[in-house]
Amino acid sequence: MLQTVKSGIVLPILFTLFTGIDSFAQKPDQLPDWAMSGFKRVDQNPIISPDSTTSFYSVLDNKNVAWESNDTFNPAAVVKDGKIVVLYRAEDKSGVGIGYRTSRIGYAESTDGLTMKRRDKPVFYPGNDDQKENDWPGGCEDPRVAVAADGTYVMMYTSWNRKVARLSVATSKDLLTWKKHGPAFEKAYNGRFRDIFHKSGSIVTKLVDDKIQITKINGKYWMYWGENHVYAATSTNLVDWEPLLNDKGELLELISPRKGYFDSALTECGPPALLTDKGILLLYNGKNGVAGVGDPELKPETYSAGQVLFDAQDPTKVKERLDKPFFKPEMDYEKAGQYANGTVFIEGLVYYKSKWFLYYGCADSRVAVAVSSL
Repeated sequence: MLQTVKSGIVLPILFTLFTGIDSFAQKPDQLPDWAMSGFKRVDQNPIISPDSTTSFYSVLDNKNVAWESNDTFNPAAVVKDGKIVVLYRAEDKSGVGIGYRTSRIGYAESTDGLTMKRRDKPVFYPGNDDQKENDWPGGCEDPRVAVAADGTYVMMYTSWNRKVARLSVATSKDLLTWKKHGPAFEKAYNGRFRDIFHKSGSIVTKLVDDKIQITKINGKYWMYWGENHVYAATSTNLVDWEPLLNDKGELLELISPRKGYFDSALTECGPPALLTDKGILLLYNGKNGVAGVGDPELKPETYSAGQVLFDAQDPTKVKERLDKPFFKPEMDYEKAGQYANGTVFIEGLVYYKSKWFLYYGCADSRVAVAVSSL
């Protein structure tokens, strides 16, 4: 049986030990033992906000731009050299409205997970490279980052050229210098899925010696992905990914929006999935539908967070799924911004100093964190 391992010893499922608070959508005593719970927002939130004082020379704009002046949101997170590193999406003021500015990825690090020391230049961005066609002018969006056993960091991000969104791959050894590999599905099935709208990749990981690292299942790497439905893909090298198909040769849908629920409009993958002794746990983002379609207890078109458990031996098989969000917009900073309907958009999850840190975007405008202690 596949199990979570710490120092060579099988751990009991960690998530049953978390404590909870009433401010979350579904109380911990209502959650099944496979689900994560006990997260608390911190008083320091939001921990990353727009900054109009930093500038960056963009070779594609041929000028200095205030690269993080409009919005900072949708963060990835990973532990490196004893610190938490948050890689966040930042938008300049080059356009009006969501998707019409240029996104770059900024770097912040912390020794407590809350107080961030930020670099004044982005570490990942569109440039005069072989991915310009995919990355420009919309930019590089919504990263998810995980680390392999050999220390290679793998970033799944959205390439947005304002025509087609593509899930792309980049790798790094230090989180500062990155190699772009292009769209994840470039080679699969002779490029059949290269030009479909696709995004949000969550590579399967596990906890080993207090570190979250990428793992294999049945000899392959696995990734959940997708914004409308949740799909799956496998890889042998973490760069070239092959989507799973159904018996009709179409993309295999694993979970889909549900009428009357918090995820009635879409289901979008969150942080890297986590292999536990209960199965594979995927935290995901659910968008509520319009009135009459979505959950009537939530404002229409809000983004809340859900959880689904897949079978560890068959990662396409759903074992359990929460019917209520475990996290929803409640604070002012989660409801005020360029997406005023309310958003908690989870993308980063790390285990650090015996605590879980869940990093998320607030209303497509700021970054916040919720923490759970064992």
